[in-house]
Amino acid sequence: MSTQSPELRVKKIKDGTVIDHIKPGYALAVLKILGVSKDSVTKDFDKIVTVAINVPSSRMGKKDVVKVEGRALAASELNRISLITPDATINFIQDYAVKRKVTVSLPKSIEGTVRCINPNCITNAREPIVASFKVASRNPLRLRCNYCGRFVEEKEILDQF
Repeated sequence: MSTQSPELRVKKIKDGTVIDHIKPGYALAVLKILGVSKDSVTKDFDKIVTVAINVPSSRMGKKDVVKVEGRALAASELNRISLITPDATINFIQDYAVKRKVTVSLPKSIEGTVRCINPNCITNAREPIVASFKVASRNPLRLRCNYCGRFVEEKEILDQF
């Protein structure tokens, strides 16, 4: 008779990034933000990626987790992740140990990360203006364009990544 636990364990990564406390069901959106897709994996993405979806969490009930070996995240990626899962924890791993831990947070205003969905907005014209939004609602996520006043909903934001 085996004494092993029935749970599967994912091995630790030596160097890379672990994105923890992702809203359940949003791991695939995080992968999209990181540029991990079927096409990128077969062509030029050579990192090992581990994805756990709907795993038990004492803090959230359920959560998703993404591990990317050999890669640190850029600030722009952290900003996008904060939009879709504002309570995620980013662990930067070096030599199997957490060297730095960051909890992303949704800022009150967003600039240059999302496009306005209004085709007539000045940010979509050929003007050198960066899209800028105020967070109107955190849950569900809803942004209001600072230029035209149009609201951008969570699904429309996800579609941009």
